[in-house]
Amino acid sequence: MTATMPTVGASDRPADSPPGTPSASDRRLRQLNAVSITRAIDPAVSPELAGHLSDGQVLPDDLLSVAGLDLAMTDEQRVRLSREEVASCLLGGIEFEAVLMAGFGLELATRSDLRDPRATYALHEIGEETRHSRIFIELVQELDPVARNPLQRRPFTWIQRASARFIIRHPATFYSLVLGGEEIPDLLQQRAAEHPDTDPHLAAVNRYHRLEEARHLAFARLRLAELWVDAGAIDRWGVRRLAPLVIGGMWDLLVHPGVYETVGLPGWSTWRAVRRDPARVALRHRACRPVLDAMVDAGVFRAGRIPAPWRRLCGVDRHGNAC
Repeated sequence: MTATMPTVGASDRPADSPPGTPSASDRRLRQLNAVSITRAIDPAVSPELAGHLSDGQVLPDDLLSVAGLDLAMTDEQRVRLSREEVASCLLGGIEFEAVLMAGFGLELATRSDLRDPRATYALHEIGEETRHSRIFIELVQELDPVARNPLQRRPFTWIQRASARFIIRHPATFYSLVLGGEEIPDLLQQRAAEHPDTDPHLAAVNRYHRLEEARHLAFARLRLAELWVDAGAIDRWGVRRLAPLVIGGMWDLLVHPGVYETVGLPGWSTWRAVRRDPARVALRHRACRPVLDAMVDAGVFRAGRIPAPWRRLCGVDRHGNAC
């Protein structure tokens, strides 16, 4: 079932406003559109992004996914693991941004009024996501990963494609996934950009990406609040049940099992150990709680009635408090 996107955000416009008075959402969207024009950065010509990765370790030991496992590894293994982990995250980011662009494309194709500022911002976001994907691909080419993802085969690819189709066709579910897909890398990139031992070029790319993603998060929060009001039963099910599973899966597969095999570690058992590592679980909670906060702010959930899948994802009780 294909859902169409509402064309106006009238829910926050006072009833006694004169005809044609912009809503608070419209005013905010116009601000986001203006900022996207004045602060647009093309990484292909930006002096800050003109560098290249070093040939060595690009991510410090304490930011590697295995940091909490106390593994005995050689310097050569750590160099390779750092490059494979970053490449895995970048490739996952490219795939996720492709889903985002498909969702925004559907929104534009089904919108009755393309003069709406929401349509304009969707175009800005598509343009920014393509720039992000281009520079991510350049980084992957420099990293030259050799890991094979064991999940890139049937039936996993069938499940991935079916989930992507559902997500882009159900607007509230789509925007909840936008929030998850932006908040998770935002935290990881912040940690990498602020660490003195991160490769300088990688840190610069992370800072650039976070700058533009901050606007994307503001747009997703605004749209989710608008869309939830008219969301159908299937879309609401997607937000409550499917979205936390997909977000959790994105987190778990930022570094897939094949990455660990490139340095001689057992792939699946190392991946499971990383997934259960208390420090890694705490980091997931920290990355996902802002998503839940945005859902509460948008009126999707309320304290005391947080769905169980979201509680497990974020490590909170039914009131949204950390537990």
